[in-house]
Amino acid sequence: MKSLRQLYKIGVGPSSSHTMGPVKAAERFLSEHGCCDSYVVTLMGSLAMTGKGHGTDVAVKRAFGHRPVKVVFDKQTKCVVHPNTMELAGYNGKTEVARMQVFSIGGGDILVAGESYAEGEDVYPQGSFEEIKLFCRANNLRYCQYALQCEGEELLEYMRQIWRVMQQCVKDGLVAEGVLPGGLNVQRRAKKLLSELNDASRHTTRDRILAAYAFATGEQNASGGTVVTAPTCGSSGVVPAVLMYAKQQQAFSDEEICRALLTAGIVGNVVKTNASVSGAECGCQAEIGTATAMAAAALAELYGMTLDEIEYSAEVALEHQLGLTCDPVGGLVQIPCIERNAVGAMRAVNAASLATFLADSRKISFDTVVKAMYETGRDISDKYRETAVGGLAKVYK
Repeated sequence: MKSLRQLYKIGVGPSSSHTMGPVKAAERFLSEHGCCDSYVVTLMGSLAMTGKGHGTDVAVKRAFGHRPVKVVFDKQTKCVVHPNTMELAGYNGKTEVARMQVFSIGGGDILVAGESYAEGEDVYPQGSFEEIKLFCRANNLRYCQYALQCEGEELLEYMRQIWRVMQQCVKDGLVAEGVLPGGLNVQRRAKKLLSELNDASRHTTRDRILAAYAFATGEQNASGGTVVTAPTCGSSGVVPAVLMYAKQQQAFSDEEICRALLTAGIVGNVVKTNASVSGAECGCQAEIGTATAMAAAALAELYGMTLDEIEYSAEVALEHQLGLTCDPVGGLVQIPCIERNAVGAMRAVNAASLATFLADSRKISFDTVVKAMYETGRDISDKYRETAVGGLAKVYK
């Protein structure tokens, strides 16, 4: 598995696969073919279907800077290798002199056709959650300690940076007001959720706070703010919401939370390595489902739960989002994406709670549910995989 630095990335919203990935592809192409007279970037599959709503064309043009570039939305060509496919071509006069096909595989990562995914070396010798758990048990390690053993203590400093950005994103989102860009007239609601707390019950108050924090990040992402992929931009609100709540309501320290982020990262890395975190490839179960599993594992780590209980927290969080479709209205990361972050945060808390008394009787391993998620995602019609032609994206008027 790759470094957790490849899972947690700081970037600009609204989409890791539709903005961060294509920008990285443009930068790669320019680094090799920066002297052409003009360029054409063709977006296909999900990139074409929801690229306008995600601002893919704007992000790509910004990456090309002053160079002449035309962005084409090809909604007809069938994507055989990956649903997020783009082709970049360079021209001198009317003659094509360079071409590259690139796949935006989720979480801001790209894969160039004909190459293997090689962004960073494999730093984790174990590739499944079961292998990691057995190694930790044999060496008396917690999952966060395992991450540090594989990557070095300096990884904690990176987690401190990640946590600072997550917190700032929530804080900025809680004070921002107005309408989100894109034409759906979606009002920001994070500030209102927090300022009008209903104190009728502790449970209601907890959910309201979790929702406010998740909305804050989701709304910042939708408006092009700086977020952390956890594991993607579209699902970036779940982990910060749960950890902000844990810090402010249960007095966990920043250092404890950074270690919890390591545990969450191991969970996310297993999914990314053995399945997918791309909504275009496997639906929203791959994004919000993975984020919920990560948040549940992080909370279980904070609570000092056992290795089995942490695994069960992640497993139950992902299992009960199997089949969740990715159907963004208008191709925007707003409806239902922002609300799904809030629901994911609440589910993560409940999953960790369930694990405290059910982990010893479970039948399904985390690796099993990851495999099921991937197979389910591949079977889902492409109408429900970030193309905005099915589900809520189709029926909402």
